[in-house]
Amino acid sequence: MQVEVNPNEDTEWNDILRQHGIIPEKPKDPEPLIQEALIEAAQRAHDNRLEDKDVDELDALEDEEDEEFLQQYRQKRLAELNTLQHTSLFNQVYPLQKVDYAREVTDASNSAFVFVNLTAQGANVESRVLTELWRQMAAKFGDIKFCEIRADMCIEGYPEKNTPTILVYKDTEIKRQLITLRELNGPRTKIEDLEKLLIDLGAVKESDVRLKKRSDSMEAGDDELNVEDYDDDWD
Repeated sequence: MQVEVNPNEDTEWNDILRQHGIIPEKPKDPEPLIQEALIEAAQRAHDNRLEDKDVDELDALEDEEDEEFLQQYRQKRLAELNTLQHTSLFNQVYPLQKVDYAREVTDASNSAFVFVNLTAQGANVESRVLTELWRQMAAKFGDIKFCEIRADMCIEGYPEKNTPTILVYKDTEIKRQLITLRELNGPRTKIEDLEKLLIDLGAVKESDVRLKKRSDSMEAGDDELNVEDYDDDWD
């Protein structure tokens, strides 16, 4: 007569069978591990609750947080701002000429990320959009060099349908190339799309304080672009 054994039962007989490897060990209850993970996540969230606060916001929390704890974050924010101030060397879009490309782009990428916009003149909407965003990005991320050159002045016969083209250089190598804004958000591309690109490439850290705050004027500029205000630097 064959006796059926339920291996999941907590019985003395099953314990003996498990000791001899006749039935597998009872699966561990996942709940304690899940509970532990949730507790750890809650603790990390509490410990990092000030990570996205700037100096003014930290000052506003004086009545709610321990002063010594706040002071640590104030010093951290001030150090970050000081570093940004000293590394913000560019803060403008650099118009390129082909003869200067190697020096201004390839060589310059040894010390900073260099983003190049191969643009088009005329009625190419995406080129107009990116040119305006390029100016905003250059002003916001001064430690990254943003350059622009008309595509057909850089590469003879470069088709306008492939513009704008973004080339990203670091350490003399092209790290990324995007042909048109299709991989971002097309003609509706905004600052946030380009900031995500910076993060993905490691050009800025996800914790970068500049990603946390955006001025009202810049947000308004992202929502609507007047292409008639476009200035063609390549005439």
